[in-house]
Amino acid sequence: MALARTQAVAVLGVEGHLVEVEADLAAGLPRLTLVGLPDAALHEARDRIRAAVVNSGERWPDRRITIGLFPATLPKAGSGFDLAMAVAVLGAAAVVPRDALREWLFLGELALDGRVRAVPGVLPAVLRAARAGIERVVVPAANAAEAALVPGARVEPAEDLAGVLAMLRGAEPVPVREASPRSPRAAAAPPGMPVDEAGDLAEVVGQSRGRLAVEVAAAGGHHLYMQGPPGSGKTMLADRLPGLLPDLDRGAALEVTAVHSVAGQLPVEAPLITRPPYRNPHHSATPAALVGSGVAVVRPGLASQAHHGVLFLDEAPEFGRSSLDALRQPMETGTIEIARARVTARFPARFQLVLAANPCPCAKAQGSRSAACECPSLVRRRYLARLSGPLLDRIDIQVALSVPSRAELRADARRCEPTATVAARVARARERAATRWADTPWRCNAQVPGPVLRRDWPLPRGVVAPAERALERGLLTLRGLDRVLRLAWTFADLADRSQPGAEQVGAALDLRLPGWAR
Repeated sequence: MALARTQAVAVLGVEGHLVEVEADLAAGLPRLTLVGLPDAALHEARDRIRAAVVNSGERWPDRRITIGLFPATLPKAGSGFDLAMAVAVLGAAAVVPRDALREWLFLGELALDGRVRAVPGVLPAVLRAARAGIERVVVPAANAAEAALVPGARVEPAEDLAGVLAMLRGAEPVPVREASPRSPRAAAAPPGMPVDEAGDLAEVVGQSRGRLAVEVAAAGGHHLYMQGPPGSGKTMLADRLPGLLPDLDRGAALEVTAVHSVAGQLPVEAPLITRPPYRNPHHSATPAALVGSGVAVVRPGLASQAHHGVLFLDEAPEFGRSSLDALRQPMETGTIEIARARVTARFPARFQLVLAANPCPCAKAQGSRSAACECPSLVRRRYLARLSGPLLDRIDIQVALSVPSRAELRADARRCEPTATVAARVARARERAATRWADTPWRCNAQVPGPVLRRDWPLPRGVVAPAERALERGLLTLRGLDRVLRLAWTFADLADRSQPGAEQVGAALDLRLPGWAR
């Protein structure tokens, strides 16, 4: 009996799981049997790897071949196991030294001519291999820069199967390409948005309240809801919010890159994502598109792709109720768990949700002289009621915007600050918050649980009295009170104060409850 073993990785969600690939050659009628809970793509690998081996100039063993993928209870999906299975078969046939294969890990899909094709999920796979102490990882050459992001991993890029076999026989490996960061100009715009369309905050003239709302949202990581007629600047403000956010640190950048790697959306030339991502789906997006979908292979949805970034839902009441409510749980926990019959996948989803809505279906400004809104009050209430109370209660900042007049535009033009100025102020506020939460699991104010905030960082009774009165009047829920306190801490960080005062709590109430003092 001839037996060879090597290793691969199965990626579930963004977590890699080591898989031992065994190939056994025995006497009997030539055939290849694949065991270990493979999906349809893996079953088709039997023909792919045979053609790749023959077209690479090697002889296919005319034996009864059994390939096992262990642990057998772990679902295996996709074509990323092709290279490991082909090498294991050739190792069992003594074409390459079989003893050394146990210290290698192979990732890649094989073309019929032997070329090694790129596969999604290489970054989380190599991260798992590095944690397991595996000495050498062979990846497709197109994924080499992505794999090189993992510290301590010895990555061997592979163009084709023949090159892999030559390397196993002692040939010199191909030098790995270093991952290049995004250019400074490209870093100015978040992934998914062209650089020239990112825009500057100074262009949003006449909306001082809206600019304040996005600055506070950026400084504290708060969710934001903007309501107003067309032309009030809601979309412009949302598009400029990612530009106010600081660059991702190394840990966050690897998390975001891992999600986009599993989704198959990493650019080859610059795989490390260093800017907060930005997603702006159409209102026809389904719950599966937002949170993720799949049967054997579960792919991250738009909410996970916006991890450590911004998820903007324009014309929010036009989204399906089920799509909107699917975001409630990840808004609180920062993760999405998708359960299927054979697999459960978990994705990170610590995003900032930005909602924009018109006040009524006709989208005409109320009180306009030329085209005033004629929607009855019942129609307006039903339209806005598509945004459920539990969803809105989880949104820290809720502002109403109006179309500025010509006089307001002229008066505000001199007060508009560019994105760079506001972003610097946001960065300083984030640094203050990060210092305060340094010994905790949180890094920005919006993440801190309310009970912890009230217990460990209490404010004087006189400072929080206005917020408590709003709670007693029924204007705030207890969750809403927690959000007001978080906003107050963000205002304090922006003002370079050690803790919020009455002015910061009042400003927080004004962004949460417009007109609360009436």
